[in-house]
Amino acid sequence: MSQLLSAEDKFDIQQNFRRYMRLKDSHELARDSYKNAKANRIWIVGIILMLFALASDFFLGAAAGLFGVYFYNVVTSWLDANSSDESLEELDRWFQSKRLRFEGRILYFANDDLLENPLDPFNEASYATPE
Repeated sequence: MSQLLSAEDKFDIQQNFRRYMRLKDSHELARDSYKNAKANRIWIVGIILMLFALASDFFLGAAAGLFGVYFYNVVTSWLDANSSDESLEELDRWFQSKRLRFEGRILYFANDDLLENPLDPFNEASYATPE
């Protein structure tokens, strides 16, 4: 039996599908940014400068600045990734309320366990005709 989407929800489904795709892209970028911020090894230079900080206030300030830059980048990229993750979860809940779910970037009905029938929200044949 072929399932169809509600024609009354057509506009909302299409708009939220576009929004989900944009958020998915921004989420991947935010995750990559977070990984890069954590992988940055500027804190090692900060530790080296701490060794010289015993003799100079300049090196103490430079070390503090490097640590500040490192932790600022990690925290801001984590906040961006977390924010986009929460937005994606909100949209996932909206699609679940419409008996739909995403597998990666493909939309399916929630009861399609074998993922045999992907949905195209922009195809008119996917929607029931209003009566």
